[in-house]
Amino acid sequence: MSAGPLNGIKVLDLSRVLAGPYCSMILGDLGAEVIKVEAPGGSDDTRAWGPPYQNNVSAYYLCANRNKQSITLNLKDEQGRSILKELVQSCDVLLHNFKTGTMEKWGLDYETLSKSNPRLIFCSISGFGKTGPYSAYPGYDFVIQAMSGLMSITGNTESGPLKVGVAITDVLTGLFANVAIQAALFEREASGKGQEIELSLFDSAIASLVNVGSNYLVSKKVPRPLGNIHPNIAPYQTFPTADGEIVVAVGNDHQFKAMCRVLGMPELSSDQRFVSNEKRVANRVELEKILSDQFRVKSSMEWTSLLLAAGVPSGPINTLDTVFDDEQVKARGLVHQIEHPTAGTVSFVGSPIRFSRSEISYTHHPPEAGEQTDLLLSQHGFTSEEIKKLKDLNII
Repeated sequence: MSAGPLNGIKVLDLSRVLAGPYCSMILGDLGAEVIKVEAPGGSDDTRAWGPPYQNNVSAYYLCANRNKQSITLNLKDEQGRSILKELVQSCDVLLHNFKTGTMEKWGLDYETLSKSNPRLIFCSISGFGKTGPYSAYPGYDFVIQAMSGLMSITGNTESGPLKVGVAITDVLTGLFANVAIQAALFEREASGKGQEIELSLFDSAIASLVNVGSNYLVSKKVPRPLGNIHPNIAPYQTFPTADGEIVVAVGNDHQFKAMCRVLGMPELSSDQRFVSNEKRVANRVELEKILSDQFRVKSSMEWTSLLLAAGVPSGPINTLDTVFDDEQVKARGLVHQIEHPTAGTVSFVGSPIRFSRSEISYTHHPPEAGEQTDLLLSQHGFTSEEIKKLKDLNII
């Protein structure tokens, strides 16, 4: 296999927590050289987010920081900022998620840095963006899920609004940032120039409302939380079985007919209340009652096997122990291991990307704070005496 498709691209990652680190980790998976920048002692909050820990290393930190090297710099000090500016000269991408105005205050904004490196791609991530009345507000995923409307459509009438079980707006923003950075790298091949990219968790969350957002803009009807029921498709939900619940996702009339045959109710597909998706949505309450009674007859495994054999999308609601023991997960090679100097052998979920020629590799463990500081500075001409002095002054 060849090297990663981003081999030769160098990234300075000043971000912390999840959206930015997740973005830079993907760039590292794709072959970019990623240098994680923290304050002396480590300033990524996720290093302390636990339990669980593995030999005092946070599982949360481990999930988003592989394939990086680490340097510590005190950016509140002029000497620290001077070192960063020197590192920027040889970098293609700078990524940060400081509060709006911080990089400008430090003289590390795009306008300043691009004067000495006009090919620099400068990506900032914030909670609410650089403009608008909320621009100075701090943005955490939980708050963004609430303010973007995402929580209002998650859960059901009994539970009330619920957040998604992972920090999904951070993940989505990291993915959007990754797309934007690679697009800017591609454009730079023609123009020879870098550019500034700006993303916010708030914008990304609202963009990710997709069909639900479109439904509101077309109908002006505020959606109610439907729990495990799809607003536009029926039946597309969970059903109780003899020993639990399964998901059934009927996407068209052909699949509905097949499901009815499996259930031993072929006449249901010709019932005028249910002959089309539009009518099934309109009469979902009656349909759900009929199907729920029938699904309770067999176990989840029995129904899943029968439905899948008939071409009807269906599956069990797995817990994570079941997920990571699943034969499909093993066949796809989704779990990898890497050696960490403190944590020992660390298991992690690898990249979902598969190339026919290019390589996804895991060459660097999630680094300890400042683990490569001496090495990286020596590569930029700093002597051991200069590095020691910078440490004594708490610059690195």
